[in-house]
Amino acid sequence: MPNRRPQLEIIAPSATPEEAAAVVAALERFMRETAPLAAPPAPARNPWQRTALLEGTDRGVAGPTPWGDATPWG
Repeated sequence: MPNRRPQLEIIAPSATPEEAAAVVAALERFMRETAPLAAPPAPARNPWQRTALLEGTDRGVAGPTPWGDATPWG
């Protein structure tokens, strides 16, 4: 998973390196603690269940499936 957080850097002539590092560390901690949780991946659909659903609805091959597949099953 790529790191999408910005690279933080303080450019202030009056701040000491220790002060700048403390501010950056505080901002990084804040961003880490308030970041939204990653959504769990969607469960994989069983291909046998999908085929049974398509057969049960007697769906024709007139276009893509409800899941967006260009290649119809069956």
